Amino acid sequence: MTVENLYNAEGLKTVCPGDSAKEITGVYCCDMLSVAMSKAPAGACWVTVVSNLNTLAVASLTDCACVIIAGGVAVGEDVRAKAESEGISVFTSEEPVFETALKVHEIL
Repeated sequence: MTVENLYNAEGLKTVCPGDSAKEITGVYCCDMLSVAMSKAPAGACWVTVVSNLNTLAVASLTDCACVIIAGGVAVGEDVRAKAESEGISVFTSEEPVFETALKVHEIL
């Protein structure tokens, strides 16, 4: 499945489309950036509640396919602009992390 498959997924809002052709190989959940930096697998759809520029840095370093900011956490304009400039796909979800990850897993 590619990131493009999430554009119209129920409950997800696209903040930045990024690279729609990236392949999603699984779902990864973590809110501690240092752990995500060492454990997030390449190609993962990373679900977190941490919405800041460091999240995008970790997503880039680990080559995540996309990031979903869950739990109704807002994404600031600085994060959206940086995601756009870096080509990182970012979505938001009103659902908690677990439910959001489960939804993506079911789509996979």
